[in-house]
Amino acid sequence: MKLFVETFTVRKKFALKISRGTTAQSTNLWVRLAEDNIEGWGEASPFSINKKNTDTAKLQQELEVAIPTLELFHPLQRQEIIEATNKLQLSSALQAAIDMALHDWIGKKAELPLWQLWGLNRDRIVPISVTVGISSPKKAVERVRAWQQQLAVKTLKLKLGNPQGIEADKAMLQAVKQVAPQAKVMVDANGGWSFQDAVYMSHWLCDYGVEYIEQPLAVGKEAKLATLSSNSPLPIFVDESCFTSRDIPYLAGSVAGVNLKIMKTGGLTEAKQAIAIARACGLKVMFGCYSDSSLANTAMSHLAPLADYLDLDSHLNLLDDPFTGATIIEGRLLPNELPGLGVNRVNS
Repeated sequence: MKLFVETFTVRKKFALKISRGTTAQSTNLWVRLAEDNIEGWGEASPFSINKKNTDTAKLQQELEVAIPTLELFHPLQRQEIIEATNKLQLSSALQAAIDMALHDWIGKKAELPLWQLWGLNRDRIVPISVTVGISSPKKAVERVRAWQQQLAVKTLKLKLGNPQGIEADKAMLQAVKQVAPQAKVMVDANGGWSFQDAVYMSHWLCDYGVEYIEQPLAVGKEAKLATLSSNSPLPIFVDESCFTSRDIPYLAGSVAGVNLKIMKTGGLTEAKQAIAIARACGLKVMFGCYSDSSLANTAMSHLAPLADYLDLDSHLNLLDDPFTGATIIEGRLLPNELPGLGVNRVNS
């Protein structure tokens, strides 16, 4: 098979601020895999968690070194390709792009969309949440209203963990509830709270009808999650503390669910395994994203019938998404009936 890679930059309509920083744009990689006159597409987007950083230049350099090895294989040699990417120690975002492209290729070869190839039912896909970053109450209200003009908002994910403290978090949530009283609300602190603040906020947020709290404590504080969960009236989910299926058994007794992102898991293959292990451990499953375009979010939408919560909205906040794929219908992100991922280039 032949591999081709190029960069593309996407800019956000609204910069996204979380407890660790602010993102206004991202330069991602578009990976194309060609064999038998069929192309499979994948995307790698950079992200940073704790000491695990993946910038675009590093990703591109890693992939260019790996291409001569990977091109020795046929797309059907999935086991060999996975072993090769592990041996090459490729970043999880690159593994995700390659795995995405392999799935896209096999779906096109079989002339079936992935959700149908896997025997999944699109009717089981739940509505996505849309994200409101850390901001002042006034700015948060403006962001919610912008979302409401774009689509029928059924679920909001609020980024809390404001560096200014929990009083700022409380003011933002109260402002949002006033303009979206009927919307379901989830909260993601991105590790921005202390243990004491997390316990307090769990009770305060419960009184406001919040559904769950995601990543209240920083990476490295996982030992406190079980105690937090036992003192919280709300379910606790983790994101930054869970990368792959290997992390899930260690978290199973401490949290209610995990947020799986294709760039963290390293692709759809590992995401499917992580879902199965989470279910076996009695955990709920959420899908999330970074600064991903429609390409990566459409890939995850094919597994969406298996998820309890979906936070696949990053492409909806882009000024210049170069791809089209899954579409929003009644608040749900639905993959189409085209073969493979069902993704096309804009104006192509």
